[in-house]
Amino acid sequence: MKYLPLDPQLFVHNRERFVARMAKNSIAIFVSNDEVPSNGDAIYRFKQNSDLFWLSGIEQEDSMVILFPDNPDPKYREVLVLVRPNEMKEKWDGKRLRVNEARAISGMQTIVWLDSIDALLQGWIHLADGIYLDSNENDRKASQVRSRDYRFIDEMRSRYPLHQYHRAARIMKDLRGIKTAYEVNVLQKAIDITDNTFRHLLKFIRPGVMEYEIEAEIVHSFLRQRATGEAYGSIIASGDRARTLHYVSNNAECKDGELILMDFGAEYGGYCADLTRTVPVNGKFSRRQKTVYNACLHLHDYAKSILKPGISILDYTDKVGEEATQQFLKIGLLKRTEVKNEDPENRAYRKYLYHGISHHLGVDVHDLGTRTEPIKAGMVFTIEPGIYIEEEQMGVRIENNVWITRNGNRDLMKNIPITIEEIEALMKR
Repeated sequence: MKYLPLDPQLFVHNRERFVARMAKNSIAIFVSNDEVPSNGDAIYRFKQNSDLFWLSGIEQEDSMVILFPDNPDPKYREVLVLVRPNEMKEKWDGKRLRVNEARAISGMQTIVWLDSIDALLQGWIHLADGIYLDSNENDRKASQVRSRDYRFIDEMRSRYPLHQYHRAARIMKDLRGIKTAYEVNVLQKAIDITDNTFRHLLKFIRPGVMEYEIEAEIVHSFLRQRATGEAYGSIIASGDRARTLHYVSNNAECKDGELILMDFGAEYGGYCADLTRTVPVNGKFSRRQKTVYNACLHLHDYAKSILKPGISILDYTDKVGEEATQQFLKIGLLKRTEVKNEDPENRAYRKYLYHGISHHLGVDVHDLGTRTEPIKAGMVFTIEPGIYIEEEQMGVRIENNVWITRNGNRDLMKNIPITIEEIEALMKR
């Protein structure tokens, strides 16, 4: 890992939270992700199962976390399973974790090698009444590939058909949605790296620069600051390309007079930042660009003011939609007759703002958390309204990351330049 060691109490506390939700005399088993082949003998860069990482901080392949709080032998109430270091494999692929290193990362004291776990696990399963198994239940996307966690579920059900099985994902959705102070401290580091990078970009952007050159500056800046890399593929969209929400080509020239929308974030310590800013390529907003940008900033600030414990995402989105309607009337995008005659299922403002306003953020960019129940203190959300105008070949989006607390929300990106005056002043320098 490139990042500095994290406080293992982050993971100790996460495990305590999960164990507190387990049924009596149950065992929970989490397995790592597959190493995924690309072409030839190559594999994609390994990405750990998010739940396993959240419980242990371990990023290594062929790992397991086993939690059995009612095990008669206290030594085996939480177990970390690792692949045994192999001298020949390490010559090719690099060093694997030793016991003391894994303990320092995870805070777990009992480490068992993968090649010796089967016999131990069978004995523990026979002592347990219930088995918690993990599955990928992120609401935003379902994979068509049968991943290792689902194959492990098949194997366990085949070997132990009479046990009572539980979905660990139901608990994980609740727990991962609520961030602890330990987690937010790591997330803040990812955000600070992103902040430094954005400030650098404001001095780098100029007419004639290519979108991929800006992307290269982002990656370079992230790695220099010990980030793992990009939390997701950076979106660098100048001119009319900014209306494409997940624009990934990043291959066009940034021209004088255009705006450029940049959606990017660093991953640090397993946690993801997610920033969007829209700036003028030549360092100066035109009058119309100022009007649209300030309308978007108004929506951003309004959304931030109402995103509080108790409101649901559905009600929140409706309220922001009402405010967007008023702003779009004000800046000439909508006519009152269009609003009066709008389809309730496809409201008039959706022509210019056609995506959601917020999503959960954490170990995953689109992190686990409720989309139907009231928002709770401890959740971290993006706030990212946008205005996309086909007739003017313009797209503006402004995004910050906010931690919801009982005493109001805390903007984790409050120090990142956001107003027209701040952006123009830094680009002028």
